[in-house]
Amino acid sequence: MNVLTLLEVGNLGGLVAMIIGIIFIVVFVVSLVVAAITKMIYEWDNQKKFTTGQFWRTVLISMLIGGLISGFVCGGM
Repeated sequence: MNVLTLLEVGNLGGLVAMIIGIIFIVVFVVSLVVAAITKMIYEWDNQKKFTTGQFWRTVLISMLIGGLISGFVCGGM
C-alpha cells in the first residue's frame, strides 16, 4: 500500500532509492559469490593463499563491473 500511495502522490524519490538499494544489495551478494569462487580457484592447489585484502578487492572490482552492467541495462546505451 505504501508503494501505491507513493505513486499516487507523484514523489518518486523513495521509489528510486528503493530500486538503487535493491540493485546494490543484489550486486553485493553476487560479488560475494564471485569472490568466493575466485578464492576456491586460487587456493585449489594449496600452494597460494588468498588474503582478506585480495578477497575484498575482488568483491569491489566485481561490484564495479556489476554497477557498469546494471547502468548499461537500466540506462540504455
